[in-house]
Parts: sequence; structure tokens; C-alpha cells
Amino acid sequence: MAFRLKLVPTHTNIDFFRWQWATFGASVVAVVISLLSVAILGLNFGVDFKGGTTIRTESTQKIEVAIYREALDQLNLGEVSLTEVFDPSFGPDQHVKLLRVAPQEGYEAVTPEVIEEIEAALLAVDPAVTFPSVESVGPKVSQELIWKALMAVAVASAGIWTYVWLRFEWQFAVGTVAALLHDVIVTLGVFSIFQLKFDLTIVAALLTILGYSVNDTVVIFDRLRENLAKYKEMPLREMMNLTTNETLSRTIMTMTTTALALLALIIFGGDVIRGFVFAMFFGVFIGCYSTLYVAKNIVLMLGLDRSDKSERKKRNGGGDHEFANIDA
Repeated sequence: MAFRLKLVPTHTNIDFFRWQWATFGASVVAVVISLLSVAILGLNFGVDFKGGTTIRTESTQKIEVAIYREALDQLNLGEVSLTEVFDPSFGPDQHVKLLRVAPQEGYEAVTPEVIEEIEAALLAVDPAVTFPSVESVGPKVSQELIWKALMAVAVASAGIWTYVWLRFEWQFAVGTVAALLHDVIVTLGVFSIFQLKFDLTIVAALLTILGYSVNDTVVIFDRLRENLAKYKEMPLREMMNLTTNETLSRTIMTMTTTALALLALIIFGGDVIRGFVFAMFFGVFIGCYSTLYVAKNIVLMLGLDRSDKSERKKRNGGGDHEFANIDA
């Protein structure tokens, strides 16, 4: 007999609404704290959004950051950020630092001459240093990228809302979009509180989180719609608990396998993609939580019209849509 791994029992009877107001309240508090953090602390924008030049240095010698900074102070570069990068995958003789230089006054980016001066100053204190990558973004381009990033998240949310509304009912769409906004805002809050670097790769991670979260939500809502037709007299709260328990095995398995793959990337993927992978890793868990405790709570609070479709058509003047019958 083949071995089958089960992370949850075949039949569960968990009351997901037992702590309904506590979990929903915790979500509201998390969203408020995240918004306050973004407003007060702001995000640690990378060069993609803030503009300037980022230089990555590597050396076989362990040179203190303070020595690099002293060498650069003589150049009068203005705003300079210098940080050392730590990564488990680095060898004992691999020392990496990131240098970010703001655009010079009167220029949209750091000029090639200034970059050459920076490299010469660092070579003077560390002859073994190399410069594997140099990235420059002007302030005008960075402002456009911020606007396009916001538009990308907004358009993705609007498209998801439209699909769920056409596929199910408007209450499902409201619950889904509220859960997606919860995921995005709380993720932004984590990046703001811990001042993790926020660049275009994080925007890509946020869009991926939207897709992951809505996939899990739609699976549960699709089963809920089937149960609405099967158990016409069952109270909505009990039916939503039944539906969530029926799909719990799939939810946990999907979350676990995705998280394991992302955990491997966090450990072995290197510092270049670590921000993106961390956002995805956190998003997997927050997406699962919002599906179980945000989307369903909102649908339960809004209520559902469980009358027959023909009756709804008469009551709404024949305006009920036909998209719910499409298998998609």
C-alpha cells in the first residue's frame, strides 16, 4: 500500500468562527498599525524608487565598513548609505557591501566620473575589492516607477474583484478584495516596521501574493456555493465552517509545500533575491490567514441571499447575471 502523507485528518470539525471577533479585530489592528507605520516611518525604498546609484562591492579581505566610509567622506558625495551584506551562502573569504549614493545636485544620476572616483577611493583602502554591479536610476524614472507600481496593485485588485463578482456574488467579491488589501497592507507594514529594502522585486512579490491568496479564497468560495445548493436549510455560519473544514487539507498542503520551497530559497538563494522571497514567504502565511479569518468573516457579516435564483430575478427585475453558471 502506498504511503500517503496527511497534514490534517480526513474529517475535521474546527469552529473557525469561535474567535470570530478576536481574529477579525486582530486583523483590523494589524492593518491600522501597518498604515501608521508606513505613514510615520515610511518605506526603505531601494534605488528603483528613490533614485541614485547602487554599487555592490566584493572583497576577499574583511575590511570594516567604517574604513570604507572614511575613504568616501573625502569625496563629499552628499547622502551616502553603506551597509554590509551577510549571507549563509557566502564563503569565508567573500565579503559583500552595498553602497547607495544619491544623485548629485544638478544631475539626475551619479555621473560616470563620480563612480570612477568612488571605485578609486575604495581600491586605495582595499586593493582586493571588486565591483560586480552598478545600478543607476534617475529621480524622474523612480517617481514613474512608484506610480506604476501603485497602478499595478490597484488594477490587479480591481480585476480580481470583477472576476469574483461575476463568478459568485458581490458579497464574495467584497470579502475577497478586503482580504487581498489586508495581505498587501500588512506586508507593507512589516517592511516598514523592520525597514527592509523595498524595490520593484517586492512589488512583483505583492502581485504574486494577490494571485496566491485569491486562488485559495476562490477554492473555498466555490465549495461554499456548492454547499449552498446542497444544504438549503443549514445556517450560513455552520455551512461556512463545514466548507472550510472540507477544503482545509488542500489549504494546508498548498501552504506547506509553497512555504518549504520558499524557505529553501531564503536559506540558499542568496541576498539578491532574499527580499522578494521573504515577502512571498510572509505572504503565503498571511494569505492563508486572511482566507480563513477575513474573507469569510466579511461574507458572514454581509449575509447572503439564499433564495432561489428565479425569485431573485423577479425581485431584481431580471437583473441577475448568468456568469455564476460558467465553469472557470
